[in-house]
Amino acid sequence: MATRTQAREAVISLLYAYDSGNQDINKSAIEILNDKKIKNKQQEFALSLFHGVLDHLSQIDHHISQHLKEWDFTRIGGMERAILRLGVYEICFTSTDAPIIINEAIELAKLYGSDHAPKFVNGVLDAIKKEK
Repeated sequence: MATRTQAREAVISLLYAYDSGNQDINKSAIEILNDKKIKNKQQEFALSLFHGVLDHLSQIDHHISQHLKEWDFTRIGGMERAILRLGVYEICFTSTDAPIIINEAIELAKLYGSDHAPKFVNGVLDAIKKEK
């Protein structure tokens, strides 16, 4: 059975594909999650996160943009942007504890982001957490 970490990992890959121009990723999300062995409750969790991010995308991007210090939103790497979007969604729209969300995001940034990504992701999400 997949873990929540694996579900989040799959969500950032779906968000990355969506952001890269694959607007039809919604139609194949379940199939992709099945291929990644994310099923049952973890699949429901992953789909709720994915659809939640897409439903609140403009609000999420606004939150991120407000907390970028001397940085332009369009300059954020695709994987970092996907990780931030997921983290902001969870902080702002779910009941999951912020430290858990931020830790998961940092770990994903270590795996998929650039060298500076973990510190960058931590800084932005921590600022948003403090605002909430």
